[in-house]
Amino acid sequence: MSLTVPDLAAVKVLVVGDLMLDQYWFGPTSRISPEAPVPVVQVTGHERRAGGAANVAVNLSSLGVETQVSGLIGDDENGRLLVDLLEAANIQCQPLKAATRPTITKLRVLSRNQQLIRLDTEDFFAPDDAAPLAARFDTMLDGQGSCVISDYGKGTVADAQALIAACRQRQVPVLVDPKGTDFEKYRGATLLTPNRAEFEAVAGQAQDDDDLVSRARQLRGELELEALIVTLSERGMLVVSETETVLQPARTREVFDVTGAGDTVIATLAAGIAAGQDVVTAAALANLAAGLVVRKIGVATVTPAELRLALHQSGQGGRGLLSRPEAARVADESRARGERLVMTNGCFDILHTGHVTYLEEAKARGDRLLVAVNDDASVTRLKGAGRPINTLEDRMAVLAGLASVDWVVPFSEDTPADLIAEVLPDVLVKGGDYRPEEIAGGRAVLENGGTVEVLSFREGRSTTGILAAIRQLS
Repeated sequence: MSLTVPDLAAVKVLVVGDLMLDQYWFGPTSRISPEAPVPVVQVTGHERRAGGAANVAVNLSSLGVETQVSGLIGDDENGRLLVDLLEAANIQCQPLKAATRPTITKLRVLSRNQQLIRLDTEDFFAPDDAAPLAARFDTMLDGQGSCVISDYGKGTVADAQALIAACRQRQVPVLVDPKGTDFEKYRGATLLTPNRAEFEAVAGQAQDDDDLVSRARQLRGELELEALIVTLSERGMLVVSETETVLQPARTREVFDVTGAGDTVIATLAAGIAAGQDVVTAAALANLAAGLVVRKIGVATVTPAELRLALHQSGQGGRGLLSRPEAARVADESRARGERLVMTNGCFDILHTGHVTYLEEAKARGDRLLVAVNDDASVTRLKGAGRPINTLEDRMAVLAGLASVDWVVPFSEDTPADLIAEVLPDVLVKGGDYRPEEIAGGRAVLENGGTVEVLSFREGRSTTGILAAIRQLS
């Protein structure tokens, strides 16, 4: 399967479910308490993140999706902190307050990247608390490409059938992350995403893969689902639709923390389906996203740039194409991984061996290579009428297919000085006869502690020469 990351900028997804605040305390531990046989953690840092259905929303927003979320919170400080986190993530938040119950909060204590204990503050919401949500749900569906029901069994999704019926009437695909052993309440959903334990608690323990597939097919039919996706932890996921059954292997070898991986799966599924992908393709993308998120500590998210890079590195269809805002973000992510980022730029109108050699030499200066490419209008200004020969889209696609290139980003100005100042690579490379301080963006890189290098172009190789040779033949 050739997999790509769809354009999610125009996609809208609604998330409804149990909203939670996840708190983390971090610190070293070097001794056992004299009061009890437990480690003593010296707390040196703390962090707050959105959890539960709120984490699904954050995952969607991280993917670039226009996201709306609703659920129940308490009329308390933790509820206000959660709303602040969601709004800071550019999520349209429409919570309902239950005055007599606290915001669901989970406190995790970690040391040396290991979770030592989790402390939960919660009180199940009553049907009366959830009734106003169901009453206004229909209006929230306006313009949505898909809807996620994130059920953690805390009472927010008291009447899942009413929500599913509203989605079906509005022809909005509805994806459910289920809880408990009563899957009948999710009848008629577009798809369900239980993990294996949740699935087998309902369908019975599977003896082998054939039995697992058989039980999944039977449950999908009984519940009138378009698809059933069973997540299988380190084995990947089983996708059973009306027409296909696919066992997709996991896409990771390192697992640091599985917290929130299910939220990443259903968020990526919802985004892909809302963007027009079929269930099997969206599931493949979700499987990839899950493989990336379990390599991070705590409730985490993935970005389109990370997905594209993972696909590009695996050689399975991904292109390292970035928008301008994504370029600065992937640069930060690259530096956070301790990588040395190299950047260069050009028109790259007709790719030839001189370009390939130059880009290989540029990549050798670091770990990752980001190539900035002039858009069509700026090429015309620089090269004259009749140029470029190839469109920006084609030029970027060809560059992204080179082994030496990790990412490609367009720019519209005559020089990439502003873009380089935003990205601030560790190494800026340019071909030609320049002094480092004369190169566009070079001063910003030098002032930031980076280096600027000038490489020689390969003699006798140029787009101009190729075009002249073509004209002679004609």
